[in-house]
Amino acid sequence: MNRNSQFNHIGIVTRPQTPMMSAVLNELIAFLCNEGLSVYLDSEAQADNQINPQQLQYCHVIRKSDMGRRCDLVIVLGGDGTLLSVARKLAPYRVPLIGIHQGHLGFLTQVPRAQMITELSGMLTGKYLPEERILLEATVVRTGEDVYHSLALNDVVLSRGALGQMIEFEVFINKEFVYTQRSDGLIVSTPTGSTAYALAAGGPILQPTLRAFSLVPICPQSMSNRPIAVNDTSEIEVLVTKGSDARAHFDGQVFFDLKSMDKVCINRYRNSLRILHPINYQYYKTLRQKLHWGDQLV
Repeated sequence: MNRNSQFNHIGIVTRPQTPMMSAVLNELIAFLCNEGLSVYLDSEAQADNQINPQQLQYCHVIRKSDMGRRCDLVIVLGGDGTLLSVARKLAPYRVPLIGIHQGHLGFLTQVPRAQMITELSGMLTGKYLPEERILLEATVVRTGEDVYHSLALNDVVLSRGALGQMIEFEVFINKEFVYTQRSDGLIVSTPTGSTAYALAAGGPILQPTLRAFSLVPICPQSMSNRPIAVNDTSEIEVLVTKGSDARAHFDGQVFFDLKSMDKVCINRYRNSLRILHPINYQYYKTLRQKLHWGDQLV
């Protein structure tokens, strides 16, 4: 056990079928083992990568769903999509995450691959910037019964299905009727998700620690429908009044088919997700780089 490290049980999750991932994974495992830390390797990562047998003998190979109970930190090798999938499983346990950037945009995975060992050496000993991100909790209610439940770090999206027909729904906030909408769907986004699908649909960018949600229409039939932001203590209900081909999507990774008169109830999840950034992390610098905003002139 490393007395200098704040974390002693480290989980590792990788993005599947990623070229050159084996080399990165072996390097990370070797570093953690040399630090005297217990390593818990995602079973999918172990099956998907060629891992040095000598290093593997020092790893505990477990399911991703078990990491919340066994680990006090999880390192994600991949992009934002990989981190999203892990976040939903770890949220009940409040286990912090560190993202090693292996993807495309990288809003959440902030540690560059080239500086992985250098950055982790400092972060494991407390040299990091912690950030709490709120999550959504959604329940689909059908004829008075809960038929589906999911968490989401980015967003809950109601959308049309394979037939491509517009859907109709009613929106309530804290039991108060807000509007009826006919559109391709609705995005209920956290601040984390405000730079994802919600941004592409014309929604506002919300600072990550802001305690708010945004409701962003997707191609509404009425031009007067605009995105709105509400306090994160709000309870949002969406009643599908016409949508035999509607779906509810959670972080764009899992979905549930909806029927007419289904109600989707959305509120803030009881736990937040703790993401650890490098000590030099700057949110607006990230926005400039990822969204190609202009650099400072003076």
